[in-house]
Amino acid sequence: MTEYDFKLSQEIELLRLVAVGSVDDGKSTLIGRLLVDTKGAFEDQLLAVRKKRGQAHIASPEEIDLAMLTDGLAAEREQGITIDVAYRYFATPKRKFIMADCPGHEQYTRNMVTGASTANAAIILIDARNGVMPQTRRHTHILGLLGIPHLIVAVNKMDLVGYEQSVFEAIRAEMREYCAKQGIRDLICIPISALNGDMVAVRGEHMDWYTGKTLLETLETLSVMDDIDRKPFRFPVQLVNRPQTRELPDYRGFMGTIASGTVRVGDEVMVASSGLKTHIKEIVTFDGNLEEAFAPQSVSLTLTDEIDVSRGDMLVHPDTPPQDTRDLSANVCWIGAEPLTRRKKYLIKHTTNTVKAMVAEIEFRRNIHTLEQEAADALEMNEIGRITFRLQKPMYYDAYADNRVTGSFIIIDTFTNNTVGAGMIV
Repeated sequence: MTEYDFKLSQEIELLRLVAVGSVDDGKSTLIGRLLVDTKGAFEDQLLAVRKKRGQAHIASPEEIDLAMLTDGLAAEREQGITIDVAYRYFATPKRKFIMADCPGHEQYTRNMVTGASTANAAIILIDARNGVMPQTRRHTHILGLLGIPHLIVAVNKMDLVGYEQSVFEAIRAEMREYCAKQGIRDLICIPISALNGDMVAVRGEHMDWYTGKTLLETLETLSVMDDIDRKPFRFPVQLVNRPQTRELPDYRGFMGTIASGTVRVGDEVMVASSGLKTHIKEIVTFDGNLEEAFAPQSVSLTLTDEIDVSRGDMLVHPDTPPQDTRDLSANVCWIGAEPLTRRKKYLIKHTTNTVKAMVAEIEFRRNIHTLEQEAADALEMNEIGRITFRLQKPMYYDAYADNRVTGSFIIIDTFTNNTVGAGMIV
């Protein structure tokens, strides 16, 4: 087994991962295997999940219930399933990882949407005995809508099908065909046995017919370069800072996180909603002023002119303005218990701005098996469709394909204040 040196520098890249799949496909076991093989589990954790009780020594990998390392809730341990999203950290000398273990049950699909929303890559677990299941297709479609850059299909439990190459090849062909229908191009398929460790961190001795990289090697070499700092400048204002102290009687700073692009002192900027223009006077941070800032830094901007800017406004460069509309069309993952129906009113939270909205039209519901568009009068929990919202006031946005931050929003029930949907603007 490979030994890892954990004298890691702060410059090592971080890869955000999400593991999804149907129930009992082995997501928690896989993450447990990665934690054990990369020495990412603490000794007290290993002692707590020994299969053989009464031992005083640290268990060997064969004696560890790998899934128990990630199933943190009592209900999860009792039932042997994942309910909530569990985040786990591990690292190698080449890269750091944060992985979200998402639940497989259909009723917990909404938890999966949360875990996948910030991921750079996704691992889709498939039980080699069962093949591609409906929940596998649902998760894969959602990952495609979310624009996850890299999808890795891990065909698990190969030990239970005799490590047969034909089983793996059939699943790989089916997943490639399904992903091609929705334009997913970066798809990697790897046969593994999470329980025994084959093709996870080490190659093992049972699948010589597979000549690709192990799962861990693949994760270490995926590109995580993001061109978000080269996209048009977007700065949603989160807070207006007016300390009004003796030292700073007239200070007005606009605080927030740069969603995309870069900004420099002296740059001309525009308030998207009003069209008012001014220039950047200062870029203020806790560690001192900067001459230049870029996404995703959190900064406070001061302006050369006294113009009306408040929370929910967006500062942009005048030559690359966002789009604006009061009729918003988006792909929606519905996670509310009550169905989405025409003319129902919701709140849409987009960056730092919240807008009242009404469902104007349900354009179609997506069939997760065939990816065909179907007519529908409502979206039920865990269904996906194209919805047009009529907004009370214009929204300033980018298409989700161009900018995952300014192209996404959440839908809030006006009565319960619960989040009931996630939207990707088309």
